Amino acid sequence: MSYDSLFTPFKIGSMELKNRIVLSPMGTNSGNIDGTISEDEISYFIERAKGGTGFIIMGCQFLNEELAQGSMEGVLKNNYVIPKLTTLCESVHLYGAKIAAQISCGTGRNAFPSMYGEPPVSSSAIPATLNPDLTCHPLTAEEIKEIMEQFFHSATIAKKAGYDAIEVHAHAGYLIDQFMSPVWNIREDEYGGSPENRMRFAVEIVRSIRRAVGKDMPILFRIALDHRFEGGRTLEDSMELLKILEKEGVDAFDIDAGSYETIEYIFPPSYLGDACMEYVCTPARQAVKVPLLNSGNHTPETAARLLESGNADLVMFGRPLIADPYLPAKLQKGNREDIRPCIRCNEDCIGRIVTRSTKISCSVNPQACEEDRFTLKPAASKKKVVVVGGGPGGLEAARTAALRGLEVTLYEKNEFIGGQLAAAATPSFKYQLSSLVDWYKVQLDKLGVQMKLGTEITADSPVLADCDYIVTATGAVPLTPPVKGIDSENVVNVIEAHMNETSIKGDNIVICGGGLSGCDCALELAMDKGKKKVTIVEMKDAVASELMFITAAGLMSRINEYGITLKTSCKVLSIEKDGVQIEDKDGNVSLLPADTVISAFGMRSEKQVSEKIKEKYPAKTRTIGDCSQVSKVGSAIRTGFFAAMAIE
Repeated sequence: MSYDSLFTPFKIGSMELKNRIVLSPMGTNSGNIDGTISEDEISYFIERAKGGTGFIIMGCQFLNEELAQGSMEGVLKNNYVIPKLTTLCESVHLYGAKIAAQISCGTGRNAFPSMYGEPPVSSSAIPATLNPDLTCHPLTAEEIKEIMEQFFHSATIAKKAGYDAIEVHAHAGYLIDQFMSPVWNIREDEYGGSPENRMRFAVEIVRSIRRAVGKDMPILFRIALDHRFEGGRTLEDSMELLKILEKEGVDAFDIDAGSYETIEYIFPPSYLGDACMEYVCTPARQAVKVPLLNSGNHTPETAARLLESGNADLVMFGRPLIADPYLPAKLQKGNREDIRPCIRCNEDCIGRIVTRSTKISCSVNPQACEEDRFTLKPAASKKKVVVVGGGPGGLEAARTAALRGLEVTLYEKNEFIGGQLAAAATPSFKYQLSSLVDWYKVQLDKLGVQMKLGTEITADSPVLADCDYIVTATGAVPLTPPVKGIDSENVVNVIEAHMNETSIKGDNIVICGGGLSGCDCALELAMDKGKKKVTIVEMKDAVASELMFITAAGLMSRINEYGITLKTSCKVLSIEKDGVQIEDKDGNVSLLPADTVISAFGMRSEKQVSEKIKEKYPAKTRTIGDCSQVSKVGSAIRTGFFAAMAIE
């Protein structure tokens, strides 16, 4: 396939871009407490410019600390923030990229409870999104006037710093969107009522920025054109808003879909599929003449297709450029196979920010936002490294060690690499995991790593005595609890269910265990493998409770769509030849009919081999991944990376 369309120049107003690839605006949560951006963030953006991105739009920087509501991004309030921003802008320009400051007056009602002390502000006295018991403070006319002056001031700072463009953050139900949308704007003054009045807040922001930056600096406007919930703004509604903003002098629109009511569209997981928001481009193209930028689970293939359709002018990559900052350069050089795929898990990007209040990283790229600290350096000498186990942790350890010039041999007892990834990758909606395994195959081959498949290593294997360093990554195996009938012929474990389609008999399937693996298996059977009738039994009061809530929202929408039955707060008593006997929280016992029962009770570390190896060779052995502690893909990859980086 040709990707030439991605590498043609393009102009937004007076700003000329070298290609059509845009880094989507994503907060890094790494800003300094005084409002300046951190050195980590500067290095993070430099790496993406160096990797060939044509246009970088930073995550939102705020007008002031109060409206920022605690988020650790930059604040464009004081002139002392300018020098570091200039360093960033000029460093990005060094590589021929352009950069925009995205300016925000805050999330409004969407603020996370951990990120504000007072009730959040909004257009109206409406409930806070994530704490409906809390009523938002409606901005007064005087407060609005003050915000307009702050936009003027912040845009002035951005221009002095050397940014090439300004983007207004009016996205997905944040504060500006709360003024634009009747579902949230119930004001009765000049900022509410008619569409023109509801747009007044946004229009005045554009005017304030234009007053600050002059006629030549492009202004972009980020907006979700389809909120995707009952009562939210529709595509048809949004077209009139675009026309008003275009008339006001907006130079380009950054468009997609979603809101916090449909939060999976703000951080689209794998369940939403590729290019899940390109559908907004066709009506927008018909409504306005200015350039359009589109985001939402794009791949190089969907990006090229969209540009060739003429329905958008630039395509935005967010998490794919976190996963691989050199995506553009690799694509332009014809090395598509070398692009490390984003697996759309949300765990170590937005997940780290939301659940841990720490800065952004990436499940498949531990160097993200640590570009300076986690720099790959050649090892002091060419030591021999043996990696035992070909799951994600072992693969990353082998790759990183080889990149550092070490001599690496990887042993895997199966005839294939990937470990649990190989099983988890079988559903069509998880093809990114399969792509990741394929990527590791390509990289290890190019790096000259010897892969010994179908070879089981024990503590007595001679290769361990002959090497300088051992990484044990023996993974985990399915947990088999003492449930009556679990060894019956009609029972298969979840790994086998994924890997061997013939193991599934009949159309009526009961899955015992509602973790992520059980839920993905259920979806695979309902979607891909003959549209089976599937029931999930889970002891907890919710399935996939370990999953980050944004990704879980996407999962649950698909579970509901495909009619999968959930039996939560239920205990498996026994497995019979004709089904599964369960007990609910009230003590009621019933039999769920089943042709096949899938055991998905979880995984346990496979420690036996690794512990014996470490006992025999304690000084040169490091245990990583699930055989150390059962966790997620990103944790396994991170421990593998760390193990290889620590070899001296």
